[in-house]
Parts: sequence; structure tokens; C-alpha cells
Amino acid sequence: MDTVFLNGEFIAQQQATVSVFDRGFLFGDSVYEVIPFYRGRGFRLDEHLQRLEHSLRAIQINADYDWKTILTRLVDMNGGGNLSVYLQISRGCSGNRSHIYAADMVPTVFACCSPIKNIYAAGADSIAGVRAIVTADLRWGRCDIKSTGLLPNILVMQQARQAGVDEALMIRDGLLTEGASCNLMLVDKGVIYTPKRGSEILGGTTRELILELAAEDGIPTQEVDIDYDRLMAADEVWISSSTRAVVPVLEIDGQPVADGNKGPLWARMFELFTRYQNDLMNG
Repeated sequence: MDTVFLNGEFIAQQQATVSVFDRGFLFGDSVYEVIPFYRGRGFRLDEHLQRLEHSLRAIQINADYDWKTILTRLVDMNGGGNLSVYLQISRGCSGNRSHIYAADMVPTVFACCSPIKNIYAAGADSIAGVRAIVTADLRWGRCDIKSTGLLPNILVMQQARQAGVDEALMIRDGLLTEGASCNLMLVDKGVIYTPKRGSEILGGTTRELILELAAEDGIPTQEVDIDYDRLMAADEVWISSSTRAVVPVLEIDGQPVADGNKGPLWARMFELFTRYQNDLMNG
């Protein structure tokens, strides 16, 4: 993936440099998106860009770019196919380190690509369930902003790795919020439950797609508070993200979820995802 986009130019990644005084580097004063492209076409691209605009407005960065054209061209320049695009926008560089910033700063805009697997083409049997732990949610109060300030997420994922599992599910004030890099859902008696959307969680594009597909298929859903006991008593537990779609959680804190196998409603949801993706890519 040799070509990147930086501040209006497509250049070789070896030529891409950013000032050490950039506020994204100094303060994490920046937001980002990760957008999957399959066969060179953006998956839920509009929804990702809507969330990007929400993040930019929330921290008062004005970045006037034709994102669709830029990202699609970047994917094409890196060979097309199945790629994940990382897009980051920082407040920019003022030439010194100061908490105070000028309103007219010019943002730093960066995007790059990396290969991803077309999980839908591989099929449900190729999806391995994951094991997770529950740990304290140490993040700030505006998790609806997709900020690059990910130190708490990094620490809980390292905690998960040290525990020999794949994911960390976070809990705050007795209620589950989401995973380190994913949204959370559980199934109880045929109903899909997910934590209420608010400032405590990121409005995941895949989370919203799950709710849309469930509604179209007649599967009931509810956005509710989920405590630890409810999580551990679930018939199924899922996590979701843009590049992983919907993944079954088979074990939490060393205890199997139900019988410890992939659940039937997860299999149905993955089938709905596959159909949606195929229709989108072939449309």
C-alpha cells in the first residue's frame, strides 16, 4: 500500500511527513474513521462519513474535502480490491506546543490503506468465535466522538492479551458500554439487546446495520442498560465492527456463553450481512 493522501496530495508513503508540532501528535487533538472497501467500493461509506462529520463538528474542526472522491481514488491507486482505509484529521500545526489554538488553523488530513479479508465471501464457518474479559471503562465522557485518543482502549486490549483472550468488554457504573474496538450485543430468548446509544458509546456503523437488518427480518431488538449478570446469562453475545462485521463471543471471564458455541441467531445475522454485502457490491 504505497500511496497515501496527505493534505490534498497523493504521494508515496515514504514521502509523507507531519510536523512534530501537529496537535494530533502532541495532544491527540484529532478524529478518525476506518472504512472497509470491498472490490474497490466503500461499505457503508455514507454512514462512516456522517459519523466523521459528527466528530469534526463536536471538536470544531472545519475540513472541507470531497471525501468520497478522495478515498475512492486512494483505493484505486493502491490496486483496488478489498482494502481498509484509515482517515485521520487533526486540528493542524501552529508551530509550538500550546493548549490554546487559533480558530483558523488548517487541519492536517491523512489517509492510507491496508489489505483486509472479505469475510463475507469466506462464509460463516470461517468466523472464529472470540473469548473476552470484562474490565473497567476508563475512557473520557465523549465516546461518541471517534477520537484518536485511544490510550484507555490500548490498555484494556493489552489486559485482554495478557489474560490470553481476544477482546475486552468495558463496564462503567455497573453497566456494559462496548468493547475496546467494537460494539456489544446479546441475545436473550430471540431478542437482540444492545446498550443504549449515547455519549458513553461510539455509534457504530455496523451496530446500526445490525439493527436495520434485524428490523427488516422481523427480529426484535431493544436498546437497554445491560449489567454484568444480564451479560453472563445471555443465550448469545456478539461484538461488531466495520472490518469484522458481527462476531460471536463464546467465553467471558473464563465462563462459556450458553453452551460455548456459535448461536443460531448469530448465524442468521451473518447470513443477512452476507446477502446485504453481496447486493451492495453487485448493485
